[in-house]
Amino acid sequence: MPDRAPQPVDRQLPTEEARELISLVRDIARQEIIPKAAEEEDAGRFPRDLFTLLSHSGLLGLPYASEYGGGDQPYEVYLQALEELSAARLTVGLGVSVHSLSSYALAAYGTKEQQVEHLPGMLGGGLVGAYCLSEPHSGSDAAALRTKAVRDGDGWVITGTKAWITHGGIADFYTVMARTGEEGPRGITAFLVPGDAPGVSAAVPERKMGMKGSPTAQVHFDGVRISDDRRIGEEGQGFAIALSALDSGRLGIAACAIGLAQAALDEALVYAAERRQFGKAIADFQGLRFMLADMATQIEAGRALYLAAARLRDAGRPFARQAAMAKLHCTDTAMRVTTDAVQILGGYGYTADFAVERYMREAKVLQIVEGTNQIQRMVIARHLVGPEER
Repeated sequence: MPDRAPQPVDRQLPTEEARELISLVRDIARQEIIPKAAEEEDAGRFPRDLFTLLSHSGLLGLPYASEYGGGDQPYEVYLQALEELSAARLTVGLGVSVHSLSSYALAAYGTKEQQVEHLPGMLGGGLVGAYCLSEPHSGSDAAALRTKAVRDGDGWVITGTKAWITHGGIADFYTVMARTGEEGPRGITAFLVPGDAPGVSAAVPERKMGMKGSPTAQVHFDGVRISDDRRIGEEGQGFAIALSALDSGRLGIAACAIGLAQAALDEALVYAAERRQFGKAIADFQGLRFMLADMATQIEAGRALYLAAARLRDAGRPFARQAAMAKLHCTDTAMRVTTDAVQILGGYGYTADFAVERYMREAKVLQIVEGTNQIQRMVIARHLVGPEER
């Protein structure tokens, strides 16, 4: 490695336990994730064994209560662990974020009995979750969903199709939003559906530009029968639960984006220090130095933004506006930084021999998932000037 090789991010962590946690994450990333990342992404393999390791290491339930197998960590710490995982491989970081999102409804709105029964397996029992809100015809307009849950004796029958589901077809449980009443947001209820329930199936995974190791698929619910004790929250509360989950989930996406951007910057720094043109390292050319300075500044600003939002959440204060800002800024930053990293590597950056090509393809999806960046701008504007006139 050259003298100017990047060093690990110097993190401000609240406790010695948190520092040990980040050290553990870095060890796993270095030993278990990075060596196989390029090969497995190219082959489109989901690293299920790695998620089992993360679960048993306590890394799939970091922001949840220890009494149910969680890590009792504040979001300020959880998100920085997520950033480290995403820098190693986005499929892993985003997968952990989605799993946390999928566990949120039960952890925040479930009854004590439901939490005792299900959360230990979800948080530390080797299970992987999926979050089912979007449908083929309703993406950004999530309140228009058509999947139905109909009362049947002391249970429910769920019928419909969910789309763009991360971990679709491989998940052990699905947190599903289904219509139980009137049209619009007040007629939606949340359910916890086992992945192996009769009637649950998945389509062939989508063929994607990036994140090929993370399966994304439509999930079909064909008359799936579940008991009422798998209903989460009250009837009609599902949309509010979904939006609350997304506020936290957007912080997860922001942290993933900064991790990806940091990985791209690190690759660019190493290359710029090693590559020589006109008799000197290209890192000594002012134009390129300015590019690197801008990339680093955008990353630091994004990290500060998502951590500020996380600290609001940890303090029990409103954070929805700041979460939308973090998701917007951090994912736009990831797109810019990965694109610039490809430019710095020149022709080599456009080849699959260097990771920045994959990073650039992966960055694009972060501007789309869990609310497009256009939706984030709408959310921010509503907080600033109120809802749009109808």
